[in-house]
Amino acid sequence: MSLFVEDNPWIFLIMTVVIGGGAAFLAGRALASKWRPWLMTALYMVPLGLALRFFHYALFNGDLLSLHYFITDTLVLIAGAGLGYRLTRVKQMVSQYPWLYERSGPFSWRAKGAP
Repeated sequence: MSLFVEDNPWIFLIMTVVIGGGAAFLAGRALASKWRPWLMTALYMVPLGLALRFFHYALFNGDLLSLHYFITDTLVLIAGAGLGYRLTRVKQMVSQYPWLYERSGPFSWRAKGAP
């Protein structure tokens, strides 16, 4: 297995999950901190997915116009952005409205006094 093959798992892990996912996580945090709706987070990942597909093409001789790999990369980015968005939103709700909400887990909050 050559290093410069499109379906090499190391290239996918490093480029898409670590680098792209890290950028997506930070973008999700930034959008949540500005109180933007979640749909904007998903829409912002489409251009990032296009840029990531270009990096695969330019650096590793990947297929630039592969719809399959673009969708895969973009779904990973949406997952990373969603994670950053949700963690930030929970922190916001609990810290800005402490008389109303309490943390009920890493991804959720609940009304105070609710079972």
